[in-house]
Amino acid sequence: MDKPPVEQFFIYCKNLLHGDMGTSYKKIGKSVNAIIAQTMIPTLKLGAVTFVLVLVVGIGSGILMARSKSNVTKGIWLSALTLGVSVPNFIVALLLLIIFGVELRIFPVLGLTSPMHYVLPAIAQGLYPISAVARQTQNSYEEVMRQDYITMAKAKGISKTTLLFRHILKNAMLPVITYMGPMVAFLLTGSVVIEQIYTIPGIGKEFVSAITNHDYTVVMGITIFIGAIIIVCNLLSDLICAIVDPRVRKSL
Repeated sequence: MDKPPVEQFFIYCKNLLHGDMGTSYKKIGKSVNAIIAQTMIPTLKLGAVTFVLVLVVGIGSGILMARSKSNVTKGIWLSALTLGVSVPNFIVALLLLIIFGVELRIFPVLGLTSPMHYVLPAIAQGLYPISAVARQTQNSYEEVMRQDYITMAKAKGISKTTLLFRHILKNAMLPVITYMGPMVAFLLTGSVVIEQIYTIPGIGKEFVSAITNHDYTVVMGITIFIGAIIIVCNLLSDLICAIVDPRVRKSL
């Protein structure tokens, strides 16, 4: 800290190339790497549960909406998805905590010590991406069903199972796969609020605590760590799309 700011910056970058993010200003003697390694586990566990919930409920809802022939049912689903996209996750988290945690006492609301502890934070964190994935799946599914090769496949007498998994879902899931990278970013950044509300000792809660305590090295370390995960997830989603769809592979 006794060096000029420019020299401090280059020293930090040099150490960063070796994987050294420095030492916490507030937690004396504890490295930023150790803090991230300790707090990332609860965040990744909650993120993994939410990710599975988003894929199962989001894709399933989208397919059901696309296959439904009732305009009333579609209208109800669309209204629910619009509400899911519009309401901020911290409001959903507070409502779930008050109703199902405090009033009805169905689910625990502090920490992640049992499978039941994951229910409310996973729903609160996953409501927005569930709505987005469901809408994307519906639009993509309906668009694929209008393609000529689907009509030709039906005319050939291909079984419904083969038609669904080999022709329809394979092409309809491309927009969803592309959305996975930004979705992971949303789950990581959204966990900052969720972890504060449900007192989860994850990287989001540590990030807020570091900002409050002016622990600059921890703030920078967590920011770089989250940014690296976002970049990797976006690259992986593009790579998966390139493997699945030859047209994307050619554009890359």
